[in-house]
Amino acid sequence: MTRLDPGLPVLLLRTDRNPFHHGTLAAIRSLGRAGVPVHAILEGDANPSSRSRYLFRAHPWAPPPGRPGELLDHLLGAGERIGRRVLLLPMDDAGAIFIAEHADALASHFVFPRQDPGVPRGVADKARLLEACERHGVASPPSRMPRSSAEVDEAAADLGLPLIAKWARPWRLRPGLRSTTLVRTAGELHRLFAATRDRRPDDAAAGGGAGPLILQRRIPPSGGDWFFHGYFDEDLGCLFAGVGRKHLAHPPHAGHTVAGEWVDDPALERLAAGIVRRLGCRGLVDLDFRFDAERGVHHLLDFNPRIGAQFRLFTDRAGLDLARVLHLDQSGRPVPAARPATGRHLLVENHYLRHSARRPLPRPKDLRETLRPLRRADEFAWYAGDDLPPFLAMGRQSALRAVGRLRTG
Repeated sequence: MTRLDPGLPVLLLRTDRNPFHHGTLAAIRSLGRAGVPVHAILEGDANPSSRSRYLFRAHPWAPPPGRPGELLDHLLGAGERIGRRVLLLPMDDAGAIFIAEHADALASHFVFPRQDPGVPRGVADKARLLEACERHGVASPPSRMPRSSAEVDEAAADLGLPLIAKWARPWRLRPGLRSTTLVRTAGELHRLFAATRDRRPDDAAAGGGAGPLILQRRIPPSGGDWFFHGYFDEDLGCLFAGVGRKHLAHPPHAGHTVAGEWVDDPALERLAAGIVRRLGCRGLVDLDFRFDAERGVHHLLDFNPRIGAQFRLFTDRAGLDLARVLHLDQSGRPVPAARPATGRHLLVENHYLRHSARRPLPRPKDLRETLRPLRRADEFAWYAGDDLPPFLAMGRQSALRAVGRLRTG
């Protein structure tokens, strides 16, 4: 493995309260194993990632991006405590947007890929992304953004049910709402649309809350769900990339990867890299696609201007992954050519077990099929033989949550 510079520590920034965010743990382990001091802004001891042997220091939870002055002061304070230049790595869209839009103020303590300030918001906001797709000729599912109940009905008639409903700015979602939902009935659709009128007092200052609600034609899942991860330098050269296929998602066909595989698909890799360059996004990216088998077209579903939670799937034969590529590039070290390890599988254990628990108990002859994803996984989101405490803490907390749901249900 190419050596990383231990003199450049890392601070992981996550703005969304999600103690079970496995991408945070993956970044801690990847960089920590390479000898880099890893700092992270965490919710506290309740976050299983805080138990990792590879975490150098946990920092207090930060104010939300909706209070930018306070968040900036919090980050600068963390930088002062660390006492040297720090690589700032956002783990969610809101963090990536904040860093791009406050780059000049953060540059006194932090290093990160520099880019046009408006680009991360322009690709992460799904309404703006649709406009960009139309402008640049990028295939995306036919969509509507209804402004009234009548337009909701018109959209349902035009797009057909079931359809996909998603919020333009999911980082502004309040508890109880999913960023993406498969909607099967008109009643469900109207209930979701009603939430666009339920705004908090600070929504205007924060960019209008999570809305508008976007309704999209559902591309049949028969063509498969695909994703692309990459790192692009200041000249928009792609230094490392991989294409993955989702074998299981949470929620099914409308959520993040639970079981995925690194696949050899040069055509999709070229397509995705071309989209990234056209939209001008530098640094780490995570794009989602669905293949329309009837038309032979990959539709772009989402564009996340940051590292994907499942990035460790793309660990090459020399141990290089996207977090390490970022660190090499930002520390001024050369990034070696990738040695792809196509065929690798990743599994997110807690979501896989939840998925399995909702299905009927398998008959003995079907048990082998049920356990197959566990047996063939090369990378687990939580389990690691050299770092067991986060896995054990996750299991304990998941069990307590399940008991709590049974009691309240």
